[in-house]
Amino acid sequence: MRNRIFQIIESAEENDRASAAYDIIMIAIIVIGIIPLAFKVRYPVFFFIDKFVGIAFLIDYILRLWTADIKLKKGMKSFFIYPFTPMALIDLVSIFPLFVSTYHGLRLLRLTRGIRLFRVFRTLKIIRYSKNVDLIIDVIKAQRAPLCAVCSLAVGYVLICALVIFNVEPNTFHTFFDAIYWATVSLATIGYGDLCPTTTIGRLVTVVSSFVGIAIVALPASVITAGYIEKLNEDKDKTNP
Repeated sequence: MRNRIFQIIESAEENDRASAAYDIIMIAIIVIGIIPLAFKVRYPVFFFIDKFVGIAFLIDYILRLWTADIKLKKGMKSFFIYPFTPMALIDLVSIFPLFVSTYHGLRLLRLTRGIRLFRVFRTLKIIRYSKNVDLIIDVIKAQRAPLCAVCSLAVGYVLICALVIFNVEPNTFHTFFDAIYWATVSLATIGYGDLCPTTTIGRLVTVVSSFVGIAIVALPASVITAGYIEKLNEDKDKTNP
């Protein structure tokens, strides 16, 4: 029985209708659970939505914890290790609003907007039920070495540009964090315009950093695209040998 439950709640065979139905139901519950986040006013129906979604997530978490040894294959240790795995932590955070709305001792936290942050984490649960997201994660894992190199390059670019502009434009950038924010925005070529150099030297630094930023932003996109195509070709070869 536990093996069958594990097959249903985890990724099973493609022709497993029960597993596919479970994934669809959980995705629908996740979508329903984030509807209240689109409104600033707390309508009474949202209370029942939070209860329903929270109970569904709690049942899902209990089933996954019950079958943790099958998933992790580490015997009794699995039941102690599983709660600290990344997806299990996301599950716990997603369940937390249920207890906030239930226990009066947490009423103060319930009245704060901070609890909305815990509900936002419910969107991350969709990672578990989406095969497309799993594909992207597999691509990132396979290409982690070049991606780490690009990320290191980007961080170095941001810090160097921030240091340069912070010393060139001391009147515009009052703190080093302002300079880091500007360098990050320049890297992404967004250009909000809330912080911008006013001197000639500062503008020259902006021009150079913008051109470099375009090249750095293009690198991870090309790496992920190449890995994605490679992964699709591998899956196609497995399907059609």
